[in-house]
Amino acid sequence: MNNPSSSSKPDVSDLWIQQLRRTNKTTPSWACTLCPDRRIFTSSQALWEHARSEHFDQLPSGDDALQQFRNEYETECAQKSSRPKDESQRKPNLNEANRAGPEPPPSKRPFNPTAMVPTRSISGLGALNLGTPGESVDVDMGDSDEATNDQPRKRAALGDGISAGSASPFRDSSASPPPPRTSKARPNSAPLGPSDTENRDMFHTPRGSGGRKQLWTEQDAPLTRSSVDPANIASVQVHKARKAPYQTRVQKPSQVPQSTRTATYATPNIATTNKSTSQNLFSSVSDESYDIILQPETRPISQEQLVAEVKGIYAGLVMVEAKCIEVDNKQATLAQGDPQPPPKLNNEQWQALIALHRTLLHEHHDFFLASQHPSASPALRRLASKYAMPARMWRHGIHSFLELLRHRLPASLDHMLAFIYLAYSMMALLYETVPAFEDTWIECLGDLGRYRMAIEDDDIRDREVWTGVARHWYSKASDKAPPTGRLYHHLAILARPNALQQLFYYSKSLCVAVPFTSARESILTLFNPVLDADQTHGQLRLPPLDMSFVKAHGLLFTNKNIEKFEDTKAEFLGLLDNQIGRVTRKFMEQGYHIAVANSVAMTGFAAKDNVLMQIISPSKDGGDVAMSGTVSEQSMVSFKLAQGLNNATLRIVLQRIGDPNVLPFIHVILVFMFNMTRHTGVMNLLQEDFPWDLLAIMLNTLFAQYKTPDRIEAEQFPLPAKDEFRPFPEDFALRGLLWAENYFPDEWFTHEKIDEEEKSHERPSMTDERKERILWLACKIAKAGPWITYDGTSFKAEKDMSSGRAAVSISNA
Repeated sequence: MNNPSSSSKPDVSDLWIQQLRRTNKTTPSWACTLCPDRRIFTSSQALWEHARSEHFDQLPSGDDALQQFRNEYETECAQKSSRPKDESQRKPNLNEANRAGPEPPPSKRPFNPTAMVPTRSISGLGALNLGTPGESVDVDMGDSDEATNDQPRKRAALGDGISAGSASPFRDSSASPPPPRTSKARPNSAPLGPSDTENRDMFHTPRGSGGRKQLWTEQDAPLTRSSVDPANIASVQVHKARKAPYQTRVQKPSQVPQSTRTATYATPNIATTNKSTSQNLFSSVSDESYDIILQPETRPISQEQLVAEVKGIYAGLVMVEAKCIEVDNKQATLAQGDPQPPPKLNNEQWQALIALHRTLLHEHHDFFLASQHPSASPALRRLASKYAMPARMWRHGIHSFLELLRHRLPASLDHMLAFIYLAYSMMALLYETVPAFEDTWIECLGDLGRYRMAIEDDDIRDREVWTGVARHWYSKASDKAPPTGRLYHHLAILARPNALQQLFYYSKSLCVAVPFTSARESILTLFNPVLDADQTHGQLRLPPLDMSFVKAHGLLFTNKNIEKFEDTKAEFLGLLDNQIGRVTRKFMEQGYHIAVANSVAMTGFAAKDNVLMQIISPSKDGGDVAMSGTVSEQSMVSFKLAQGLNNATLRIVLQRIGDPNVLPFIHVILVFMFNMTRHTGVMNLLQEDFPWDLLAIMLNTLFAQYKTPDRIEAEQFPLPAKDEFRPFPEDFALRGLLWAENYFPDEWFTHEKIDEEEKSHERPSMTDERKERILWLACKIAKAGPWITYDGTSFKAEKDMSSGRAAVSISNA
């Protein structure tokens, strides 16, 4: 016969078979499609009798349905058994075709999958004229003699809690090959070598040699897995169908022969000689048994292996880090030195840069997992902090490249999005797996969310989503480090377009134990548009009260056009009372924002030459700090103006008797005044023009409905009766401020289940608790000095606040 794939002449046996096929008809037959072994029958009646006897449970009920099923069943069985007409000629097998066919030329040989492995090279960096790091790179931890110029494949860092890292183009390849691994690792970063191709099998991924950097020296063969996945319903059903003809009924596990169970479930390196253990194992399985894969054996790792692994990782990390620094600095120099736009990078160059920084991130990930391994010694765990690894990861692996991408927008938008998602996933992974630096990972996640929010201009919903993501992480970070002003600065940026909230966060970032001095420049982005609103012709759209309040603080902060302050203050005070009545409960949040901003303004936004800051600033011996020299006239004028704004605002608020929405404002002001009573000479400045009489009236109104005076007269902080620590929304706003450091109990903010939304949620029970807190603060102020008095039944204000004072003058403070 003529075979298109072979040029040889058919032999006698092939001609005889073809003749028999042409002269003899095939006997009609039916193959049962319900049997796994597809039994053959010579008549349709015999096929139907077989179905009724052997597959009765699969037949439908009802005569019509049964007849329809029989017709379809016989037709399907007949079609399955028939031979297509075009299959009369036998096709040659592979051996015959190979023997008969000539050797194909090299260009048309069969495809070899091992010869076409895609590489993850960084060849695109060649166009950027990048050089290799010089010998000036100092590696204190690494063994520099192990590093080579080859590009070996990534080693798998395995063990308890150690996962494989990403491909590293600078990893050592000179050491001996590691033992076989059984866990899944990341893809290779270099093409497979000939030796790797010969030795690989279906359970192994080719790897480069890791030498003494291998964490797990497993000598056993890899565990085999059953072809049935219990989580895959389809594979389970196929497994059942194939078992059906070999058992008349479902056997219980105890009835399965021991040899069968061993062949089905046992693995090469698990002993099965203990029959009682095997019976107990399979007796717990249900009638519909599934394959059970026992947990692989894990072996402990020694300190020597961990140290060698960390040293090897650090050596490669330093080399990749040096390359990233070189690339980023070169691109930054091109962007800053030349007034012309820097040359555009093509897609391959961007991909090469992303691959380089991704490699650095993966190297850091491997370093953290190895150095923070549960078996690591304390000295090994301290290495990450000693070498400032979290800060280096953020600076060289993420931030510098993000700035490079940002300066090349909009051409780099797609690449910047891809890298942000890559870095965010890596930080989220470190947040879950390396809790030792949890605070750093949280802030980095917030920074990445802020970058993502900032570059989103097309979809307002995506921008709001990422704003919420960044706000969540920054709030979480501020809860862990309340005195850090940098976090409040970032929250201020995310608070747009809420001007009152922005002013609150900017003010707080300056008046904490660790102030963020850069906020003095950032706050101008809020003040300048408001101060220049006359020239913008109404382009800035803010509520009238927000506009006047922010403008008043802008005048105090800049000390420019200070003659406009009184008119701006009068405008704000004229809108305040109507605003409180109009927004009702919303003023609870606006109230403590306004109160904190006014208090910070009285400190001159934490200026060093402010009269209050010179007195309340903590000294080394714990006492008050004496003012150095005299206070400047400009600083004193600003203090008096801020004090007038605060007292005038308080007068309007205190006149709203019976309004619970103004209580958060009063609470914040009293916390400020209570702390000021601890500093000699401060109250001599604040007592003037303070509305003590209106405060006494408000306090008596609250005290009239209070039934347990013993709690407000006690020295201890009035904790809730049920010991359920639930801070007020304004408590979170006060936390971290200089004058609220010692106000709250130590365990007051230990509730970790309170998320960002619940912080601003006002519970009905908080109104009575807030009244109690205000009365307790009033009692503490009354005990500290004669500004107001408390006799157990009511509060009274002194009429003449300037007489009978033991206050110390400013010059003697």
